[in-house]
Parts: sequence; structure tokens; C-alpha cells
Amino acid sequence: MIKILFIGDIVGKPGRKAVKEILPRLKRENNIFLTIANGENLAGGIGITPDVAQEIRSYGVDVITTGNHVWRRKEIEHYLNEVDYILRPNQ
Repeated sequence: MIKILFIGDIVGKPGRKAVKEILPRLKRENNIFLTIANGENLAGGIGITPDVAQEIRSYGVDVITTGNHVWRRKEIEHYLNEVDYILRPNQ
């Protein structure tokens, strides 16, 4: 059986800190194969930047989903075309 963990909206620095502290152990103890998280509010509570996307990936998130808030940070636009681990909504 493949186990998939989906994490709801991770909001800002407190959310990123919680993922950093909890996710590695949670994945290990539960033999999680794939971790998907909503990250459209990773940066300051609204939007996402390349830096915070990479940060959250380093904690064990494999795929980041987004919504309309993804477009709040202009620096993410080009990055979305460079990576395949961030899912974005239609514009």
C-alpha cells in the first residue's frame, strides 16, 4: 500500500516551522511515500516565493499545490515554469 500525506494550507513562518519540526518524524513513523501540501500562503501568509518553496521541499514536501494567492508574489512566476513540483491554478 502506498501512503500519501496531504497537508492543508501552510501559512507563513509559523506554518513552515511546524512542518520542519513535525514532518520528518511523521513521514518516518508512518512510512509516507508522497507528501503533498498546499503552499499558496507560505510567504508571509499570502503568496509563495522560490525561497520558501525550496525551504518547504527541504523539509520533505514533494509536491506543492497552490491557488489564486500564488500570483501575489511576482518572483514566483518564472520559477513556476522552471520546476515541476509546484502545481498552479489556471490564470
